[in-house]
Amino acid sequence: MILASLRLSACLSPLLGLMLAACAQDPDLIIYTSVDQVHSESLLERFEEETGLTVRVEFDTEATKTVGLVERLRAESAAPRCDVFWNNEIANTIALAEEGLLATYDSPSAAEIPASFRDRERRWTGFAARARIMIENLNEVPEDSRPSGFMDLFDTERHPNAAIARPLEGTTLTHFAVLGTLLGEDELYALAERIMEQNRAGKLAMPGGNGPLAKGVASGATAWGFTDTDDFNVMLANGHPVRMGLPDQGNGDGQGDGLILIPNTVMILKDAPRRAAAEQFVDWLLSKEVEALIAESDSANIPVRPDVPRPDGVLSLEGVRLMPIDWNDVGRRLPAIQERLKEIVLR
Repeated sequence: MILASLRLSACLSPLLGLMLAACAQDPDLIIYTSVDQVHSESLLERFEEETGLTVRVEFDTEATKTVGLVERLRAESAAPRCDVFWNNEIANTIALAEEGLLATYDSPSAAEIPASFRDRERRWTGFAARARIMIENLNEVPEDSRPSGFMDLFDTERHPNAAIARPLEGTTLTHFAVLGTLLGEDELYALAERIMEQNRAGKLAMPGGNGPLAKGVASGATAWGFTDTDDFNVMLANGHPVRMGLPDQGNGDGQGDGLILIPNTVMILKDAPRRAAAEQFVDWLLSKEVEALIAESDSANIPVRPDVPRPDGVLSLEGVRLMPIDWNDVGRRLPAIQERLKEIVLR
């Protein structure tokens, strides 16, 4: 089992613990993942059980979501340790591909995944998407004054006590990078400056991640904010008084920038030390059966294939306006956007 030997060794003699630790250093597969451990660990253990392979997993932390592992992959590129990166977003994935750090692999399990979720050079594949949505506390946001989109973060009179995570990592960084391609980078940085002014004035909360943001709204510490569907669904499943808002859908006229849909992505690292096991895992993770399991979990991710079952709690995209996104453009611009946002946010 994943991490089991490490937990066990702490309870045994120091010598036996060292022996187990030495054994643990030679797994069949090493995976890095930015997917929350609560959502990914049981799936990874299931893979071990079904295949008999031993897996070592490096999880990211909420504070450095995605970015910490991406920087680690860059640092290790001359002598890769990791075989597979399971990323909970796509923009950093494309940045890694553009830097030449990913291998080509055309998984047979991805044959029916729409082309918009597959790299043309087959360096990565998208699946099990999340949406960037608004989470609202039912006791704090009246039905007749619900926010409608991103710009309502600045309307503190009508939509007070809002929150958005710091746009330095994870899907919030991806969200801002998408806005940079849509509005232009100068307009994006102007918006970031306005957000920081609101934060310094005590009118806009900026927690360290989407999970803490969702918890803050669920508790009533903040009234509403932007998060991902998986964080929203965890709060809803735990009985908190929250509802979902779909941002930027327009006023019934079909206009509006639309909902940002962000898939998980999986990729094999260039020169992966355990290539055969890496391909086996990618085939397994991209299967319809596993995408259905992810949809059934508390994360309630959205299948990208229409014939994968969608439980009632999974967001239906029927009639939803989606933002048109050139992910390759987003990925190319992401490193520079991230550096500029650091200057603005950490000033």
